[in-house]
Amino acid sequence: MADPWRPAGSERELRVGLAGLGSMGRNHLRVLRARPGCRLVAVADPVPEVLAAATSGGDGPDALGFAEPLAMIAEADLDAVVLAAPTTSHLSLALAAIERGLPVLIEKPLAASVDEGLEILLAARRRGVPVQVGHVERFNPAVLELGRLLGEGWLSTIYAIASRRAGPFPARIRDVGVTIDLATHDADILSWVAGERPNRVYAELAQRIHASHEDLLFGLLRFPSGATGMLDVNWLTPEKRRELTVIGEGGMLSASYLTQDVWFTESVTAPSGWDELARVRGDAEGAAVRFALRRVEPLRAELEAFARCIVEDTVEPVTAHDGCRALAAALAVRDSAANSRTVRLLDMPGERRPLEALA
Repeated sequence: MADPWRPAGSERELRVGLAGLGSMGRNHLRVLRARPGCRLVAVADPVPEVLAAATSGGDGPDALGFAEPLAMIAEADLDAVVLAAPTTSHLSLALAAIERGLPVLIEKPLAASVDEGLEILLAARRRGVPVQVGHVERFNPAVLELGRLLGEGWLSTIYAIASRRAGPFPARIRDVGVTIDLATHDADILSWVAGERPNRVYAELAQRIHASHEDLLFGLLRFPSGATGMLDVNWLTPEKRRELTVIGEGGMLSASYLTQDVWFTESVTAPSGWDELARVRGDAEGAAVRFALRRVEPLRAELEAFARCIVEDTVEPVTAHDGCRALAAALAVRDSAANSRTVRLLDMPGERRPLEALA
């Protein structure tokens, strides 16, 4: 199998810089260090102890350390940049990398606002530089299998999509609430499953244990096709849950992000014919099938896809436009809850009017 980190016939490693060594940044560090054909040549983080630990200890030469990500982008000899720095810095760092012609993988959310996300998108298009957004769940084998089954018509018409993302409170998250930190994942996945973005949202939020932001979200999304989406996102559940369910004309598809399992339960309209069984199972419960999948770490698959789009000059699998759409939906959810009203999502630039109209 071809190495996604090298052009065909080339012995040159792809030289990568990593900005940010928080929780997600350390995961990127681990995966990048372990990839043949990739060399992590520079790392940036303002915490000296964290930076020192990250710039040594790999299998190859030590990486250069920078306290400032902008300095890393300007001074290091790079082929690509991974941005895992705080969201508020994404705009300036992405624009600096794009100006130097460096492909960028930006951890979600793409930016602090939709306007900033569109600015990144416009700059990338003008320069012809790939920008991939780190919606890592798109690379989960269970999600990909569910998408394959939908594409094969197992459900025919989609009626409803429900996503649950819950777990204990992460003390490291202080600058945002669950809507921006977590619900951007689910807004993206629900739109991807539906094949369209929502045009109306309504939500309720609550703040129970977080010092300054919401830690519980229930959201409803309405899609143009008539399909309905539901978000259940919180930092209050003592056990980690990551589940996706799609109900349609042909039955139900269920996926677990954690175990990477997928199930299909068929719809049955005829009664079971056994009254005692019907009382326990329901009047018309269908047969179920479990799909066995090869388990893959989604982050590894995401980084390999990023390398492939650079080496093969192909379209990013999760574009900056996708990132803007997910961010717009998450912000609309937050706005709905804050103002106790339904929020309508307007068409984004690039959908019904030219993106370049913003320039």
